[in-house]
Amino acid sequence: MAQKKRKQPKLKTHKATASRIHVTGSGKYMRLHGHRSHFRRRKRGAVKRLFGQKESLAAGDARKMRGLLPYGVS
Repeated sequence: MAQKKRKQPKLKTHKATASRIHVTGSGKYMRLHGHRSHFRRRKRGAVKRLFGQKESLAAGDARKMRGLLPYGVS
């Protein structure tokens, strides 16, 4: 009787994280700034210009992202 070989379960991407976090070609995790929509008119122009730029995640948070985005690193 031949025994079936057990496969490892698939690693699934956390879709909410994938929509918020971008992975660069070098493997860095980038995020967008928060507080972008509420009371935008009263914010300074310098602050509003920063909203369009992405910021890198902290090292501790990047470790968590590796589990949530297993196929994110290219």
